[in-house]
Amino acid sequence: MGCCDETTARVPDTDVSRRSLFKGAGLIASVLSAGQAAPAIAQGKQIKLAYCSQLLCGVPYEVARSGGLFKAHGLDVQFVYTRGGTAAMQALVGGAVDYAATSLDVAIQAYANVGADIRRFAVTGRLPLFAIATAPKTADKITSIKDLEGKTVGINALGTADHALTLYLLKQAGADASKVKFATMGVNLLEALRQGQIDVGLVQEPALTLVKRAGGRVLMNAMDLEEAKSHLGGSFEFMGVAVRGKEIERRKPEMIALTRALADALKTLRGLSGDQLSAAFPKEMTAGLDLKELGEIILAHRESLYPESVTIDLDSAKRVQQSLIIGGLIKPDSSIAGLHDTSIAGG
Repeated sequence: MGCCDETTARVPDTDVSRRSLFKGAGLIASVLSAGQAAPAIAQGKQIKLAYCSQLLCGVPYEVARSGGLFKAHGLDVQFVYTRGGTAAMQALVGGAVDYAATSLDVAIQAYANVGADIRRFAVTGRLPLFAIATAPKTADKITSIKDLEGKTVGINALGTADHALTLYLLKQAGADASKVKFATMGVNLLEALRQGQIDVGLVQEPALTLVKRAGGRVLMNAMDLEEAKSHLGGSFEFMGVAVRGKEIERRKPEMIALTRALADALKTLRGLSGDQLSAAFPKEMTAGLDLKELGEIILAHRESLYPESVTIDLDSAKRVQQSLIIGGLIKPDSSIAGLHDTSIAGG
């Protein structure tokens, strides 16, 4: 996953210019969880939540912060921005934060391979943030996943979600994965792809938009729900929130409050403009980016990426588990039945 440098930062929610955008939209009051009894927590309860800082992952969280939705549910949420979901999960397991928002593959590997005592209780993303795209110069030669045989595919690193997803897609396409050469290039593979140093790359946004603009071909866009249904069999659970298992009973009221705030954010973001969505992020996260283009990118993927509710989809989670088994990242007999707590979202 492409992320910012690892930092620990308190992000203020008093930015008038940003919050005025949400107030002007007239959406916050209309989506606040109405008619529900407020959890028994102290008003302004401070909690720390780590997440990987990837922009498309963070939309529901930043909308909740900037729009005052956490506050509306009695929480003072301090974000801890980390370099990748693994670092966020390590912060949770190590006790540095109260909650971690990560991709499901990170949570599954921590639970199945390390035995981490974690429970995942809310979902904010239903598709992985990757697309498989060719270099401009190979666009005419590589037209399908099967054509990846004999080609060089750029990925973040071996054993990561993009690697596992590619192996899963190769199997689905009947391709021989042993004939594919993987080049580990970190998150900054855009230039290598545009210049043709690799044949194909697993890209996120805005790299996907830039590669398409340069003439690259998109073989499979996992950020599109219809393509996910075709290639993956349906949604493919991604971003969600986990807590330490031993603390569930003590934290249940604030977990319910956190879940409701994020549910309200999922509703709110569907009615915001591109400018409002890009303005939800702290300036430090969007420095150097074209904010108008960022807003347009979020709008383009909004309906597919973000679910209508925070309820865990167990069938979607099983697809992720299967991809990790095929990719050799967890054992075939690994059980994740105890990872999910489906009681909180409806609590």
